[in-house]
Amino acid sequence: MRRIMKIGVFDSGYGGLTILEAIRKELPQYDYLYLGDNARAPYGTHSFDVIYRYTLQAVKYLFSQDCALVILACNTASAKALRTIQQKDLPEINYQLQITNYKSSKRNVLGVIRPTVEAVPSITKTGHVGILATPATVSSESYVLELEKIAPDLTISQQACPLWVPLIEAGEHHTPGAKYFVGEYLRQILAKDPKIDTLVFGCTHYPLLKEVIDGWLAYHYQIEESEFPKPQKATHITTIAQGELVADSLKNYLSRHPEYREQLSQGGSCHYLTTENADRFSQSASLFLSSPVQAEHIDLE
Repeated sequence: MRRIMKIGVFDSGYGGLTILEAIRKELPQYDYLYLGDNARAPYGTHSFDVIYRYTLQAVKYLFSQDCALVILACNTASAKALRTIQQKDLPEINYQLQITNYKSSKRNVLGVIRPTVEAVPSITKTGHVGILATPATVSSESYVLELEKIAPDLTISQQACPLWVPLIEAGEHHTPGAKYFVGEYLRQILAKDPKIDTLVFGCTHYPLLKEVIDGWLAYHYQIEESEFPKPQKATHITTIAQGELVADSLKNYLSRHPEYREQLSQGGSCHYLTTENADRFSQSASLFLSSPVQAEHIDLE
């Protein structure tokens, strides 16, 4: 009987569900296993060593559950841990596979940053791009470094948005308080560079704020001293979410790498794991998905 070999999707919390949903829409035939390390989220405020250790634990767990590919559907993990795992840990993992019963098997880990930045140069018209992300992703400068490789002429500004993920995971992303903090961070990044015409969501949670962000950008306020706020249209600014970009990139990757595609089973299933309370995860996941899920609790340590 052939083993069910899956695509693993990992995030520190719930935001990766937006990536999973887009991937399943583009590639519904494959089997998927989602893992949310919700008990230790958010990753965005942790050090490199902690993020790397947590991410590696998750990756190894998904490999142990017959995932041939693991997608780090977390910008913080992609920024802080992906390269180290690919260069330091994967060679040893694949070597061990070669000397076991899985001689034809191979494992790999992919991130969400590279597929996102590859789309940016064709979208921006002014050449001025803004990155909205967690503090850890901003401090890593992963987006800046990747964009400089493929489009060195771009002018790039970054803005850490530390309150957005807690607001979303608390279900408060459509409240007046959320709108206030959306406006605060957008004002800050546009003050850094008024010529920005493209804003990249450098966190998989942020698509849930897209409606609020786009609404603020359409009539954003510039507050002048001793005057009431006056609306000013800013409809020229395009916001980029990652789901469809990552899904298209994965589809292309599998077409170019039959050694992974041929391992994957095609049963169309999807299972959900969490390090948090399973019932709580299942309820909160409804904020990100259009259908109910039944999660299972696991421990990574």
